[in-house]
Amino acid sequence: MTRLRQPGLFDIEERAAQLADMGDPLVGLKARIDWESFRPEPNRAYEKDRKSNAGAKPIDVVLMFNVRVLQ
Repeated sequence: MTRLRQPGLFDIEERAAQLADMGDPLVGLKARIDWESFRPEPNRAYEKDRKSNAGAKPIDVVLMFNVRVLQ
């Protein structure tokens, strides 16, 4: 029986560095595109007053925009 090991403290950073070294296109896109410049439009679309602070916090609009564009 093979046991999966839990990722260590620096495993994620090392994996990200390996992907960047192999020419991961997402790293290049992140460097070329200023995703924060798109923040005003999605913010305006999702602007609404919350009735209370209960429940999960909303996901960042720039992150969601980024996901939709890359899909």
